[in-house]
Amino acid sequence: MGFVGGGEGAFIGKAHRQAAGLDGRFELVCGAFSRDPENNRATGAALSLPASRCYGDWQQMLRAEQALPAEQRMELLVIVTPNHLHAPIAQQALGAGFDVFSEKPAALNLPELQALEQVLAGSGRRYGLAHTYLGYPMVWQAREMVRSGVIGTLRKVIVEYPQGWLSRDVAGQGNKQASWRDQPEQSGLGGCIGDIGTHAFSLAEFIADQPIEQLCAMLGTHVAGRQLDDDAAMLFKMADGASGVLIASQVCAGEENPLKIRLYGDKGGLEWQQEQPNSLVHRSLDQPLRILRSGVGQPWLCEAALQRMRLPAGHPEGYLEAMANLYGDFATAIRSNLPGPDAPGVPGIEVGLRGMAFIETVIASHRGDAKWTALVSPL
Repeated sequence: MGFVGGGEGAFIGKAHRQAAGLDGRFELVCGAFSRDPENNRATGAALSLPASRCYGDWQQMLRAEQALPAEQRMELLVIVTPNHLHAPIAQQALGAGFDVFSEKPAALNLPELQALEQVLAGSGRRYGLAHTYLGYPMVWQAREMVRSGVIGTLRKVIVEYPQGWLSRDVAGQGNKQASWRDQPEQSGLGGCIGDIGTHAFSLAEFIADQPIEQLCAMLGTHVAGRQLDDDAAMLFKMADGASGVLIASQVCAGEENPLKIRLYGDKGGLEWQQEQPNSLVHRSLDQPLRILRSGVGQPWLCEAALQRMRLPAGHPEGYLEAMANLYGDFATAIRSNLPGPDAPGVPGIEVGLRGMAFIETVIASHRGDAKWTALVSPL
């Protein structure tokens, strides 16, 4: 694999490299880690890459890697840049014959993403998105329990993602991660709703196993001078009749990363929290509450969940392991030569399109006067 972005000082690039290396199925062979030549050189040296495979920019990297013999060149390009570069780099990489794993969102807007979809369809390559929370084993367990009717007919979904790191003007204090996220030309149309709201949205659709069809949204910007939203709340309706609530905010002072979802049917409910990812709470209408715990070999867990676990019960697995599951599924697709454009188990272009349609629908709902705004599938 090769990396674009993720130079020294960038959290998410390091997390990707650690996750991809966890199971030993990928080797980092090249990168264009930073526009800063010294940062780029230092990152490559720290990762024990030869100077000849540390490129000055991603265009040079694609040309040089494409020219190498097949047994030497990278196979998968990982994109961990600010949002505005995701689609342009992915398009060029797919056209050059490389598979792509990209940070989300997949593009700045829906037309840009639809153009990427067309390139992907004609490339014969595979494409994945880093919706990391969909890699957690107990998320798959919850999905299977909903699908198999354990909680009955789904009635209510409540998903929330509060963070507190943007409660102050940290961009004005020099925080680069906050700064580019508030620039529409780099971040896209949404701030909080694009950064973490899409995670809550995709988690709800994945576990409920049905799409959100209508929503009624309100956005807020609570810090003076901020260009994009830092707070969002909405009601929604799902395809099979369930109603729901989604809250995403980055100004909930004191919160860390407590993504949480609750689902209720006519027979019971489920609850999963990202900060306690090894536990899944199952509530029953006429039985005591039980807590299902992750762990290799637990006979009460579904096969999809067990396939994504590495350790016995009581040994916590977390964010890196969840992301590693996405990389593992991508490695299986490459090594098995499975046809694209998706790698089974990895969120792909359809998840990206749904997420982008969600962002634009939320903004339209916030700006409009209609009680309900249809979330029309762009597929």
